[in-house]
Amino acid sequence: MLRSCLLIVFVEDSFSTLIYLNMHRLHIGYWIYLSLDQLHYSELKRKCLEDKELFEDPEFPVTNASLFYNKPPPGVVEWKRPWEISDGPHLFVEGISSHDLNQGRLGNCWFVAACSCLALKPDLWQKVIPDWKEQEWDSKHPENYAGIFHFQFWVFGKWVDVVVDDRLPSINGELIYCHSKVKNEFWSALLEKAYAKLSGCYESLDGGNTGDAVVDFSGAVAEAINLEAEAFHKDQGRMDKLFEDLFKVYDRDGIISCSIKASPSEIEARMPCGLVKGHAYSVTSVKKVRLGHGLMAYFQNETIPLIRMRNPWGKTEWNGAWSDSSAEWKKVGSMERNNLGITVEDDGEFWMAFRDWCKYFTDADVCRLINTSLLTIDKTWNEVMILGSWTKNAEPLRNRCGGCMNHKKTFLQNPQYLFEVTKEVDEVLISLQQRDMKIHRSIGQGENLTIGFAIFKVELNRKYRMHDILTQVNVQTTTYINARTVFMRATLPKGRYIIIPSTFKPDILGEFMLRVYTNVDSGCRELTEHQPRMTCWSALTGYPVAVSQIYVHGAEGLENQDRTGGADPYVIVSCEGSSVRSTVKADTMKPVFDIRAIFYRKKPTKPITVEVWNSNAVKDQFLGQVVLTGSVKDSTEPQRLQLRKRGRAMADEMPGSITLRIVTCTELTGM
Repeated sequence: MLRSCLLIVFVEDSFSTLIYLNMHRLHIGYWIYLSLDQLHYSELKRKCLEDKELFEDPEFPVTNASLFYNKPPPGVVEWKRPWEISDGPHLFVEGISSHDLNQGRLGNCWFVAACSCLALKPDLWQKVIPDWKEQEWDSKHPENYAGIFHFQFWVFGKWVDVVVDDRLPSINGELIYCHSKVKNEFWSALLEKAYAKLSGCYESLDGGNTGDAVVDFSGAVAEAINLEAEAFHKDQGRMDKLFEDLFKVYDRDGIISCSIKASPSEIEARMPCGLVKGHAYSVTSVKKVRLGHGLMAYFQNETIPLIRMRNPWGKTEWNGAWSDSSAEWKKVGSMERNNLGITVEDDGEFWMAFRDWCKYFTDADVCRLINTSLLTIDKTWNEVMILGSWTKNAEPLRNRCGGCMNHKKTFLQNPQYLFEVTKEVDEVLISLQQRDMKIHRSIGQGENLTIGFAIFKVELNRKYRMHDILTQVNVQTTTYINARTVFMRATLPKGRYIIIPSTFKPDILGEFMLRVYTNVDSGCRELTEHQPRMTCWSALTGYPVAVSQIYVHGAEGLENQDRTGGADPYVIVSCEGSSVRSTVKADTMKPVFDIRAIFYRKKPTKPITVEVWNSNAVKDQFLGQVVLTGSVKDSTEPQRLQLRKRGRAMADEMPGSITLRIVTCTELTGM
């Protein structure tokens, strides 16, 4: 019997949607309320047990729409509950293992590879499969089974709970998609169903990226490495550095996967070496393996970098050096081999020399679990996560979809995010992630946007959006790619920076999540204001009528300040009571300051001063200054100016000169 029912979905992003659905009658006798925070799994299960009915998910019904939108499975599909497929079904049989999974009749090796990685990380899979003990079948109390399960995925910065029933698609009594080696184990099939529901249908999982699935399982930060373009195997130093990086990632519970590029005609084609093109592999170990036998192995301390992988098919392995039965293993003692768990069987898992891995594989996804907890002894990162969007507006100042730097007129109309590096030098990790598009594949709109971002070093006192690029430096720009995530790792000197994320072409709309990681708080925030706000006090205190940007490159010929003939200079730029100070440049007579300042000027007749000082433990020494009118009529070209004294003697010269550039504009949004 069918009935029309109102389903109310509460979404945390401050909006709600009312959807009318025809649903199978559940005999629950109440409105179903679903929220992205737990989806009331416990309440749904309780009602099913009370009514002695097995759960049937109205949001993901047993229809073709849940299976496919274009390509149907090869046969007549029957949806069966686990106990109809095998005797004594369980969520886990003898625990969870990366060997449990086998890929079915769906091109989702990327998802299965991610599940293999997940199975190796108890802290992660117990988050993805919550309440796993409570969800397990209890053979002693079958009356406690309600045919309902729930899983959690990290979606755009939040953990989302997905509820499914246990009806699984099968053909001739066999599961047609992801399944375990052991016929009565169902955690992988049920997890795949929940992920398919999140993505719209099973076919939406046909083709994807392992790194994306890992992020959905963990909230990790994904970095894509092009092994082919980087050619690490040809450079021993860079290859050693990559191995150390991957070793640290794996050792810190990160997740790594890899694949080999393939043309459309080469997808899942087996190479002579046993590897498969266009196919995702999970990395299950990164090790320095000790060579030698007995005590000699420890005295010689000779190691070789190896990497272990698993084929989601559960078979078809690498047959080169360090494969299961290769002669190279004779170089390794029996104890070391036992510790590594070497098995001579076609189970899909195998070892490779790291150089061969770099040579044969073309792409790797490295997913780092960033430690933000203050309660550990490991390195702690400061995280800022911001949700944003590219939106269109006919007014340039309100438009936020300006395209990449190729589009000079509109690029700065994109969202802008300011952050600060407060240490002398700091490593910064930046991740730009767009909304997952798989759910739109059924209507032909499942392709990722081509996205990227640029980082600019800007004025030390900038508080408002950039409207022109004058002396600001584009310190780094990512490659623009149609991937879900674009990642950058940069080492930046002390200063203030702006991140500008964008689509490649202008006028493209979309949502994104920006994550910035630094050693200490960066104060990362979006710049929304274009100029100082006019308040009710502006009539009394005045309002800016001009804006000046000044760039101080450096100085030379400064007066000696110590016995060694050196100095520790710094520069101060001042205007109308505000000032910006550079860092101290140690032991130099020719400092490069490379600083910028911007001033919104209420009294443009008052000059701007640039002073050079020498840092001293007792008292800093004045080394000279220049005074600038900052008029709109002044030259905007770089200029070298002689340093002079202060006060009444300011006409007198002092040793040295300073190189700078100043630009003044009466349009406050001109820079």
